[in-house]
Amino acid sequence: MKKLVVITGASSGIGKELAKIFSSNDHPLLLLARRVELIEELKLENAICKSVDVRNIDDFKQAIEFAESKYGPVDCLINNAGIMPLDKIYNLDLQSQYDMIDINVKGVLNGINAVINKMKDNKSGTIINVGSVAGRWTSDNRAVYNGSKFAVHAISEQTRKEVAPFNVRVLTIAPGLVDTDLISTTVNKEVIEGYDKWKDSLEAGLSASEVAQVMYYTYNLPQHIALKEIVITSTKQPI
Repeated sequence: MKKLVVITGASSGIGKELAKIFSSNDHPLLLLARRVELIEELKLENAICKSVDVRNIDDFKQAIEFAESKYGPVDCLINNAGIMPLDKIYNLDLQSQYDMIDINVKGVLNGINAVINKMKDNKSGTIINVGSVAGRWTSDNRAVYNGSKFAVHAISEQTRKEVAPFNVRVLTIAPGLVDTDLISTTVNKEVIEGYDKWKDSLEAGLSASEVAQVMYYTYNLPQHIALKEIVITSTKQPI
């Protein structure tokens, strides 16, 4: 059996496709999401499914300890969980802003904290943090989302430098438009209409499966090869 892979936000979108591709290639999995029933419906072999909110570090660590007791140390952590409620900052309720910071940033920190010291001691391991093109430049209706993804990129870059001497890889993948339900937390109908029009103009962007395949390829490179940052969009998306 291959090494243990942990995926957050595994119930839909990129996380769901990652679960399927890693499972089809015989990796044992720890799949985390709040909507655990959606992961269980996949009926993947050698997959432990846990209802975990990435904001809860104790639950996060307990789930990892349970999976490691069965499958051995985590070899790959994919911090994929995230939300994207879009609106002007003066319209977006403060709780939604806090939730974006807590899930998109603190959730990543919790994941890193749960695995990094064991990876450092083992002198092996890979952490993949899902950033965004929104972590490289700002755009309308994304002030806080931009801030959360800029933070993911900065945290990833410096973490990468600090663990490189221990043969641990840190990858930031920054997708553009991906055909997922990420917009589902947005409530402003005008913003949703504009997003849908933009999405139609790009023919829905990339599929979640296409992004997952790139991530799987990257992980499977030899440990001494690190693709440190990948920006990936459909060819028609200019930024």
